[in-house]
Amino acid sequence: MGPDDIPLFGMLKSRLGYLTERQKLVAQNVANADTADYKPHDLKPFSFQASLMNQSSGAAYRGGTSAPTTGVQMIATSASHLAPAKAPSAWRETSGADSEVTLDGNAVSLEDQMLKMTDARMNYDAAISFYQKSMNMLRQAARKPNG
Repeated sequence: MGPDDIPLFGMLKSRLGYLTERQKLVAQNVANADTADYKPHDLKPFSFQASLMNQSSGAAYRGGTSAPTTGVQMIATSASHLAPAKAPSAWRETSGADSEVTLDGNAVSLEDQMLKMTDARMNYDAAISFYQKSMNMLRQAARKPNG
């Protein structure tokens, strides 16, 4: 049994993969800041529910040949439990082109791209820190007692 078999670590790995891909797209946007008719690209916001679905199926939904599994579902075991609410997304979704479009049709705003890059970097660092602290906690729990 490896760390990826623990759902927490699997979700962290998924989150780190998402943030890596987002940084690549932002870097491509910046590299094409002078390309005519270039529209910036971004990923859909990271979804906790999608991460849970990927964890329960054992792998990400690939290729569209079969429907994804239903994943981990929250259930109420008592009538006094509250219904699960949809949590707000931590990621700002880009709705179309940035507000600044140059005469050649380029819609990349370097300021917006730098904000996205900084956001992705801060979240990546936070996920790495959480991963390291969780691994240290597992190591501590696996140690032989000193008594």
